[in-house]
Amino acid sequence: MKKVTMLCMLAASALAFQACNESKSDKASEEHAEAATDQAKEMNDSLQTVDEKDAEFAMKAAGGGMYEVEVAKLAEQKASNAKVKEFAAMMIKDHGKANEELMSLASAKGITLPATMDEDHQKHYNDLKKLSGKDFDKKYVELMKDDHDKDQSLFNTQATEGKDAELKEFATKTSGVIQQHLNHIKQISESMK
Repeated sequence: MKKVTMLCMLAASALAFQACNESKSDKASEEHAEAATDQAKEMNDSLQTVDEKDAEFAMKAAGGGMYEVEVAKLAEQKASNAKVKEFAAMMIKDHGKANEELMSLASAKGITLPATMDEDHQKHYNDLKKLSGKDFDKKYVELMKDDHDKDQSLFNTQATEGKDAELKEFATKTSGVIQQHLNHIKQISESMK
């Protein structure tokens, strides 16, 4: 967030400097400088309205959503169980949609989301990539149960304790979908025993 604030201030300074160097009258230059400064201040004020915990939620949710879509793509290719492949298709659809919505919200709020998976998620992805067939199915189902348990806790906390109304609404809505996924993957797990 500090980087975004700094960029806004630099942009305002550059615009103010440019306005001062233009060959227009001093009054026009002052108006340009004031407008640039006001615009940068408005951008900065709007970026500071997001609570640190809300921003942290958005980043964790984005990282988890990205991971679930990527491992689901692996599952569509490598799984041998039809129910696992069906679940993977649902993950791509549902989490893909949630990821897009979260990216839009984060962008509007000046939150920079991760572009790649974190170290733990990347490790799970790499481990899964080495497996196939029933071994893949078993590990994928285990990871999805654990991941959706963690997601449910993260989203429920944001839904009840979040300060940003839009992120809170997103968490509340998405929490219901995550619970459906968790119930579904638990059923698949039981059917594989």
